[in-house]
Amino acid sequence: MKFIIQRDRLVQSVQDVMKAVTSRTTIPILTGIKITATMEGVTLTGSDSDISIQSFIPKEDEGNEIVEIKQAGAIVLQAKFFSEIVKKLPTDSVEIEVLGSLQTVIRSGKSEFNLVGLDAEEYPHLPQIEENNKFQIATDLLKAMIRQTHFAVSTSETRPILTGVNWKVESDLLSCIATDSHRLALRKAKIKTENSESYNVVIPGKSLNELSKIIDDSNDLVDIVITENQILFKAKHLLFFSRLLEGNYPDTSRLIPNESKTDLTVNTKDFLHAIDRASLLAREGRNNVVKLATIAGGIIEISSNTPDVGKVVEEIQSGSIDGEDLKISFSAKYMMDALKALEGTDISVSFTGAMRPFVIRPLHDDSILQLILPVRTY
Repeated sequence: MKFIIQRDRLVQSVQDVMKAVTSRTTIPILTGIKITATMEGVTLTGSDSDISIQSFIPKEDEGNEIVEIKQAGAIVLQAKFFSEIVKKLPTDSVEIEVLGSLQTVIRSGKSEFNLVGLDAEEYPHLPQIEENNKFQIATDLLKAMIRQTHFAVSTSETRPILTGVNWKVESDLLSCIATDSHRLALRKAKIKTENSESYNVVIPGKSLNELSKIIDDSNDLVDIVITENQILFKAKHLLFFSRLLEGNYPDTSRLIPNESKTDLTVNTKDFLHAIDRASLLAREGRNNVVKLATIAGGIIEISSNTPDVGKVVEEIQSGSIDGEDLKISFSAKYMMDALKALEGTDISVSFTGAMRPFVIRPLHDDSILQLILPVRTY
């Protein structure tokens, strides 16, 4: 194998596939990156058996030559060293050549590295996915949906299914739901689909987080293919495979209350900043609890009291308060996470009592909601 490639494109592809490579693997060859050169271009592959990422660098792009292939072939190189080397090479072009017995030479300018490679034949094959049933979603919308839900997955392995995000597809609607049993994030969006297949799968939160770091902010469409135990995201020159979590996701529709006793509307930024300030003292406490109370004249009082530290009280003007007076306590962190995920300048919050879950939505937008369970403080 021998080719010459633009360093920038190589560095970008290496960074992308590195997101799937881990040093903590029981399969030694997976600590490497597989490099395959064909007459069409160069493909890099990284995998930790949960996630696999494949990045393709075409021979030319928009008329510019990116790779000059001298000889096709494949090799696996230690990811840790290879990624550091390509980042620090001195010139804009890199030559990679595999000599006998898997010795690999990397040349750039006056710099030359020799790496011991591994046999590419021993690298596990990527899942073969039939692409009959696929749907499409714009990249920037996909990134937004991940950002607005994945933070609410559970970090505890006691219920592994809750470490993932539940994706449901029915006709042309995709619903993403995440919950750690103390809070819930839900986001819905229309998708483009060629058939009326419905799906109900759970994607590891970690996989979605890595995917959102790699895909560009653009309105290009991403193809998504779901099989029994894998999901494939197909963007331009990029394949991202993730295994799906096994098991049944709990029915979360029962958690979302249909009626409310107190409704308020408030400016998102004002509310977020007030919670943030109140949590400054609450952070010292065990569970970072902030209290909210409605008082006369449409005023919301935000407060926190940590006996050894001190207390803070702040009043903010709401847009409106309807229904019963209310006093409720909740985690400041959960509330701030939820508010950061919502879009729009104003939100509505619906309460069904001091110890019942409450729902936060942007005004005039039904596609997204956040739900938080209060904390008992009395």
